[in-house]
Amino acid sequence: MSFSSSVKSELCSMPLGDDCCMMAELAAFLRINGTMLFMGNNEVGLYFSTESASVARRIFKLLKGRYKVQPEILIRKNRRLNKKNVYMIAVLNPSEARALLEDAHVLYSDKMGNTNIYAGIYPALVENECCKRAYLRATFLGGGYISDPERNYHLEMVTHDLQYAQSLSNLVGRFGMQVKIMERKGKHVLYFKEGEYIANFLNIIGAHQALLELENIRACKDMRNNINRIVNCETANLSKTVNAAIRQIENIEYIHQSIGLNKLPPQLREIAELRLMYRDASLKELGSMLVPPIGKSGVNHRLRKLDEIADALREKKKGEI
Repeated sequence: MSFSSSVKSELCSMPLGDDCCMMAELAAFLRINGTMLFMGNNEVGLYFSTESASVARRIFKLLKGRYKVQPEILIRKNRRLNKKNVYMIAVLNPSEARALLEDAHVLYSDKMGNTNIYAGIYPALVENECCKRAYLRATFLGGGYISDPERNYHLEMVTHDLQYAQSLSNLVGRFGMQVKIMERKGKHVLYFKEGEYIANFLNIIGAHQALLELENIRACKDMRNNINRIVNCETANLSKTVNAAIRQIENIEYIHQSIGLNKLPPQLREIAELRLMYRDASLKELGSMLVPPIGKSGVNHRLRKLDEIADALREKKKGEI
């Protein structure tokens, strides 16, 4: 089972909650998975469709728990390559369907008696904190996906139009998070790519087992990244030290071949001879061998002087040629 499927399985096993929360979930499922059937004479029916059996069972339980209706369940084979079943939960009784659509504020009648569709999220549906969480939970169940956090951090929810996506973004924003919106194949997708936001979202919708698993993976990945950074830093420092030592030895040998080390001032000759004798020693170790001992900065200063002398000798040789 994928990580996304296990999250949805956990959410679908949650208790249905109070009437207000059940209504919030049904309203979200209507927006994401619902389709209205216009039957004439101002009568409507509706059905929900999903490829998830657990989501279909939750919608069925919500309908029976909130409205005491007996929805019809249809299963058909998907013609696409993945061959998954599509589960359809139908409410074909016009009075029951209209009651649900009006309670969810998907449909409303204007002053002229005409039936209209409400574009956003009706504020009263998500007035309570618990209802906000229920609405977002159903939105993820109906059209959401979360990638395996071992590979990357990505959570998304697919919606059908931009206005509704923006309303959903505002709802997420009430929990102090910013969700991005992009268009994909004519649909509008809300998504997170930050591990912290995804963890917060899982906590909001009640996927606590998935949250613990995600946080464990995040902790392990952070530890691995920290170790890699330390190793890379130490490797870089070691390479820098080795390259500097090689350059110093080459310059000292060039001075020896050109004018001889005995032409150098005593302090520079002393450090040059030590560097040739102890090629793998650090600056601190070289400084401790001097009499009197000096620090790393003092050793480094003398070695830079030797580099300058070697460079000057090379330039002089080029001029003579």
